[in-house]
Amino acid sequence: MATATTTPSAEVVTGAPAAPSQPVNLTPSAIVKVREIMATQDPIPAGLRIGVVGGGCSGFQYSMSFENAAGMMDKVVRFDDLKVFIDATSAMYLNGCTVDYVETLEAAGFKFENPQVKSTCGCGSSFSV
Repeated sequence: MATATTTPSAEVVTGAPAAPSQPVNLTPSAIVKVREIMATQDPIPAGLRIGVVGGGCSGFQYSMSFENAAGMMDKVVRFDDLKVFIDATSAMYLNGCTVDYVETLEAAGFKFENPQVKSTCGCGSSFSV
C-alpha cells in the first residue's frame, strides 16, 4: 500500500479568530484511512466527528463517526479537503491530541495520543483526565 509523503495542512474554522493550536491533529495515515472509509459510504458524508463521551472503566472514551453537517457549536478542523467536526466540550478533552491509524500483525485501528490523559484502564479503551 502506498503512503503519502506530504503533510496535509490543517486549518481551524470557527466564528472567532484562529486559536493558537488546533484541538486535534490527524496523521497522514489517519487521513488516508478516513478518506478510504468515507469513500465507501452512501451518501458520502461531509466529514468525520471526533468526540469524547462518558463511559468505560476510567470515565471517558473516544468516539468517531461520520456526519453530514457540522453542528451549531462545532469547531471544524480542515485537513486539506477532509473536515473534522469537534463539539465544544470534546475540544477541551482533545486539545493537543493526535489521531493516528496503525496496522500491525495483531490489529489495525485508530490510536489516540492525548497529552491530557492522566490514566487509562487496563484494556486501554477508556481514560481519565
